Amino acid sequence: MKMLFYLLLAIIVLIVYVRYIESVSLFHPVRDIDSMPADFGLPFEDVFLTTQDDIKIHGWYIKKDDNVPTLLFFHGNAGNIGGRLGKILHFYDMGVNVFIIDYRGFGKSEGKPTEKGIYQDAIVAYDYLKNRKDVDPKKIFVYGASLGGVVAVDLALQRPLAALIIDSSFSSAKDMAKFYYPFIPSFLVSIKMDSERKIKDISVPKLIIHSAHDETVPFALGEKLYRAAKEPKEFLMTSGSHINGHTDDEINFLRGIHNFLQKVKLI
Repeated sequence: MKMLFYLLLAIIVLIVYVRYIESVSLFHPVRDIDSMPADFGLPFEDVFLTTQDDIKIHGWYIKKDDNVPTLLFFHGNAGNIGGRLGKILHFYDMGVNVFIIDYRGFGKSEGKPTEKGIYQDAIVAYDYLKNRKDVDPKKIFVYGASLGGVVAVDLALQRPLAALIIDSSFSSAKDMAKFYYPFIPSFLVSIKMDSERKIKDISVPKLIIHSAHDETVPFALGEKLYRAAKEPKEFLMTSGSHINGHTDDEINFLRGIHNFLQKVKLI
């Protein structure tokens, strides 16, 4: 009887530990926004949207011109929109509008981030763009970095997109857990983020980018995601640190994205 008690206690402790690890490792939001688009010479509109579950989220609409393609930008799991302006400037210089949001709990967005919640944030952001009179809904495409790639893949199942760019992302939360916590049984991981399963049903053109030297998300998981994707698809291998191809491998990174967008007739 004692053995059974200690076994059950060990299982409970392990489950509590896994939930704790999930809560502290997944989202690292920052409230204070240190940089503004104007600091980079970018025109912008502050946008506040209300999600289906009544959470107010914030974003910036950075307009290049009427009816040019529009990029919906999803950032990673840390910081906020203020830390992505260097990369946004590169896209803007390619001739597209950019709309970036902060997920709930990040920056000026209300609430607390959850897997389900950030998917809802993406949907309200897309629907906002689709309903803007100066945006061509047939030319909305998405860029997602790291966690943002997970959000982008989920959105591509829910709404029509012109193209999908996934940078430094992963196949599933379980695969990430196996890499960081190999001693934890995968069935205890409650977060799904199963891009590998979802991407099999996405038909739009896809560019998957990953650095061979990524220190945060293993290169192998980027390759795994690419293998799961259906055609049309391309893989761009870069060098440098996690999600920093635009600085660490700038020419290769920007050329790869530029060529892809030309192929799909978005620039």
